[in-house]
Amino acid sequence: MPASAAGAAPTTEFSGRTGEVLERLNHLYPALIDLSLGRLEALLTKLGNPEEKLPPVIHVAGTNGKGSTCATLRAMGEAAGWRVHVMTSPHLVDVTERFRIAGKLVSEAELVSTLEEIERVNAGAPITVFEVLTAAGFLLFARHPAELAIIEVGLGGRCDATNVLKHPAACIVTSVSMDHEAFLGNTLQAIAAEKAGIFKPGVPAITGAQPEAVMQVLEAEAQKVGAPLHRRGHEWQITPKRSAETAKPSSALIFTDEQGTLHLPAPALSGPWQIENAGLAVEALRVSGLSVPATAWQGIGNVFWPARMQRLHGALAARVPEGWDVWLDGGHNPGAGHALGKELQNWDDRPLHLLVGMKQTKDASGFLDPVLPYATTVWAISEPKQHLALPVEAIVAASGGKAQVGPTLAQALDGLKAQSEGKPARVLICGSLYLAGVALTQDGWQPGA
Repeated sequence: MPASAAGAAPTTEFSGRTGEVLERLNHLYPALIDLSLGRLEALLTKLGNPEEKLPPVIHVAGTNGKGSTCATLRAMGEAAGWRVHVMTSPHLVDVTERFRIAGKLVSEAELVSTLEEIERVNAGAPITVFEVLTAAGFLLFARHPAELAIIEVGLGGRCDATNVLKHPAACIVTSVSMDHEAFLGNTLQAIAAEKAGIFKPGVPAITGAQPEAVMQVLEAEAQKVGAPLHRRGHEWQITPKRSAETAKPSSALIFTDEQGTLHLPAPALSGPWQIENAGLAVEALRVSGLSVPATAWQGIGNVFWPARMQRLHGALAARVPEGWDVWLDGGHNPGAGHALGKELQNWDDRPLHLLVGMKQTKDASGFLDPVLPYATTVWAISEPKQHLALPVEAIVAASGGKAQVGPTLAQALDGLKAQSEGKPARVLICGSLYLAGVALTQDGWQPGA
């Protein structure tokens, strides 16, 4: 796990005044990773330990669903009337997306000022950009009052920079599958052990349905540290409410745990996996020790999280024929591919055109195999500004030759328009959060929702 302690490898995917500061700090990237949190802990001590001055924290790890779960927690907290801080990664368009302070994205001016303060205090010591950004989040959150802070793990868990948090109110491990094998290990068990590294003695740990190999590890790690484990199907359950007449899911959910039963609205986010993400968020709040008003649960119906089965309505959507839909999803690993395939099973019989761009380190075949059966055409995308984009030839090969070369979103959409026969169809852009960022920028989306 050579980079787990950093949370992420060196990057220059930043711009503006913030990018200038981070570029300077990027040169301090340590030559050796010591597989500990020592660098960040030393920096935080110099900063007055802001991580110990936060409101109650819910710490969120996992392979897929972290961002959606964080967004659901935020929506529920705000529905409760709370001020909520949120730190997530990576950003899609602008680095300010990583820090939401009491409901609003941090301003570039405040973020730059905070980063420059950290730069002065760090005084040239080896440090990683992700560690600096994590310290910035803690400083920002400690300086603004709030009732809840939601902190997303950057990579893994055990050695992730966010794991300097010693006393969260609750920890969540979302769906675990293969990803980041170079850093976390090449088996599900090894990856699960890294995710479970955020468990703390006496702190409730919440997880959903997991592969048996993953659940065994989570159970063992929770028992080892003395963290009460709350598992879907055991300590809590969430199901679609069914009509007695039709036996089909209605627009409501039933959630049950040892505290009783809740009747919940349907998740605003699309995809059947969002039911579990909602359940994770509900159980985390229920066992956190916080006094949660009943209004909180209505937040499930008001969640927004970009690039998670998001329909586009801007410039990219305008390139396709009238009556077509353009959708965007940032899923990029085999687990996300399987979840996406299950969602596509429920789509109607309109033709589906996939525009796929992936990162070089990802398992393209593992992602594509579950979704290819639903695709009418597949287009391989490699945008010039798509970070570490996989060459289009590799995507074509991973598709078994089914894909044709875009190679950009605009060219692929123009090609589809030229080939259209006037029938309604759907386009789904997928395979990479970095491609999602490019797509959102081209579509005209602005952070801040």
